[in-house]
Amino acid sequence: MIVSNTGNYIPVFFYRKEIIMKNGIENGYYHEITPGGFGIAIKAGKVLFSDNSPFQKVEVFETESDLGRVLTLDDLMMTTEGDEYHYHEMIAHIPMMQHPCPKSVLVIGGGDGGTIREVMKHKTVERAVLCEIDGMVIDACKKYLPTISCQLDNPKVEILVQDAIEYMKDKKDEFDIVLIDSTDPMGPGEGLFTDEFYTNVKNSLKKGGIMVAQSESPFAQKESVQKMYKQLKKVFPTVATYTSNIPTYPGGYWAWAFCSTDVKPLEYYNEERAAEIIPTCKIYNKDYHNARFALPNYLKELL
Repeated sequence: MIVSNTGNYIPVFFYRKEIIMKNGIENGYYHEITPGGFGIAIKAGKVLFSDNSPFQKVEVFETESDLGRVLTLDDLMMTTEGDEYHYHEMIAHIPMMQHPCPKSVLVIGGGDGGTIREVMKHKTVERAVLCEIDGMVIDACKKYLPTISCQLDNPKVEILVQDAIEYMKDKKDEFDIVLIDSTDPMGPGEGLFTDEFYTNVKNSLKKGGIMVAQSESPFAQKESVQKMYKQLKKVFPTVATYTSNIPTYPGGYWAWAFCSTDVKPLEYYNEERAAEIIPTCKIYNKDYHNARFALPNYLKELL
């Protein structure tokens, strides 16, 4: 979901349809084409769920590929069973391992449950809040993507179906980690990517707290990435970038923003928790963690 400058949620598709070629399932294939004129095609199977919430079209379909089931919102792919761990392990474990004892965690967006699943691997977590505007996404993923949503019924997880902008306005010193698992930070989505919102997130962090936000493809969405980091640097003393590959996302290469008032990346690493969590992961390990903050020249120049 994305948000207008007035705080009203607007389906992503209505903004991007003018700059993106035909998306969705057609002639037996799901297509998604970026503004740069390239993209992906996945051989589609049976549509398991398709409905319109007050915010967007929500769809889950089978594929005749190694990717398994796919979740799309307004015909834009959000996650696949086959490669979701590339995203969810990166958004969660990079910041979580750099906190000595994360007890209280907030996930904004992320209604598929994948980020919550990874967060709950950390035994220190006493409370994890999922703030997702669209309850239909949560319900569809719990039914059709159980390997991703498997921790949403954990008694330590609090699910709030509400506007994250409003939720964050009065939060002070409440969370050790905030993970912004959202969609595009551009156009009518700017309401969720403003100085005011980032300031509220910063205020919600306890001492030693870390915020990580997905920050798009530095290859396919250069202007959006550049704009987002300029805003973040107005609010947080520390803003760093880390990247990883995601096979089915635009450009196959993704970035996350690591932000804090008093924590710098790679200055701390929890070896004990890592020993417990790494065997449960498909991509995450300590060497991979450290390498994520090494950036290519073109991305350094962009930021």
